[in-house]
Amino acid sequence: MDYFRAPDGPLFMIICGEGPCSGIANDYINVLAKKFQAGVVSLEHRYYGKSSPFNSLATENLKYLSSKQALFDLAAFRQYYQESLNVKLNMSNGGNENPWFFFGISYSGALSAWFRLKFPHLTCGSLASSAVVRAVYEFTEFDQQIGESAGQECKGALQETNKLLELGLKENRKAVKSLFNATELDVDADFLYLTADAAVMAFQYGNPDKLCVPLVEAKKNGSDLVETYSKYVREYCMRFWGLRVRTYNRKHLRNTVVTADSAYRLWWFQVCTELGYFQVAPKNDSVRSQQINTMFHLDLCKSLFGEGVYPKVDATNLYYGGDRLTATKIIFTNGSEDPWRHASKQNSSHEMPSYIIKCRNCGHGTDIRGCPQSPMVIEGKSNNCSLPDYVNKVRQQMVEHIDLWLSECRKPIRSSI
Repeated sequence: MDYFRAPDGPLFMIICGEGPCSGIANDYINVLAKKFQAGVVSLEHRYYGKSSPFNSLATENLKYLSSKQALFDLAAFRQYYQESLNVKLNMSNGGNENPWFFFGISYSGALSAWFRLKFPHLTCGSLASSAVVRAVYEFTEFDQQIGESAGQECKGALQETNKLLELGLKENRKAVKSLFNATELDVDADFLYLTADAAVMAFQYGNPDKLCVPLVEAKKNGSDLVETYSKYVREYCMRFWGLRVRTYNRKHLRNTVVTADSAYRLWWFQVCTELGYFQVAPKNDSVRSQQINTMFHLDLCKSLFGEGVYPKVDATNLYYGGDRLTATKIIFTNGSEDPWRHASKQNSSHEMPSYIIKCRNCGHGTDIRGCPQSPMVIEGKSNNCSLPDYVNKVRQQMVEHIDLWLSECRKPIRSSI
């Protein structure tokens, strides 16, 4: 509450998503809080971090883990916090309300949009950054975007690398996996999912050159592509980003004990029951291995949670509206190189403006986090984005929408007599 203008300043709710809520980051939301003299609060998603209602994460105990339940948690917390603030500031009980605005990125961006959709009386508006509002069963557009963002040379090198990886697994799987420090992955498809995810990280988080420059150079020089790629995975994805092999190990993912790593099992449960987002290989011109198909995902869901677990994406989209949701006062933003944007709302309207931030390293949550995204960019500064003026232009439009919508729902705050 460092910037809060008592008693009538706005309150910004930062929604935490599929992981522990580790405090309020000094990103662009912090800049907005200063500008609007807003208090900032955040809420950890049920089951994640320290918010587990059970001591065991067995499948039967996960029945209360869903986006719907998370939205009701947000509504209850928002009411509780407003009432507590009224008491603290000695406000009268005549329905006094501060203007609230909700923020989220990725899955929490979807929650931000869905909260405005389902509880429009509890927030003046929402920012839905890289918001994956469309549940998708077979998400082929994800891989297609990676190929498009990589460009022809890098895409070709990635495709050749994958073929060599598949061949190497047939000839000497232990030797290949050891290059990636991944010998614990007994299932070859799990290993290929890890290597596919590693490529995604370069584009999703705004560092395409970390992958493409050495890989294209290796291809031109006739160097070992698998060795070059494994070096990128070890030094960038693992050492720099903290990618951990065990989070791809289904033995580890079956662990029902609540630990610091439980988020991966929990997120897979949401994927396997309501959201989908199965990042399957397209039939033609795929960057990732064809072994990463629909059956791979369904088998993984069954392996982790048992029989009968299936992503009910049609029901999810029916409930929220998918990328055709009908609501008001939601800002959608997406980075042009982010593969997740194809599960977001990219069509713009007066009531729900949508902006594509176009630059070579504009990825997931660029409007909030800046470019690239590791190490964390203080205040989400845009100076290292390839087209910072484009990022700044979208941010200015965000400010104008937030300013207007806060002013439209502001209520007078009265002190008790």
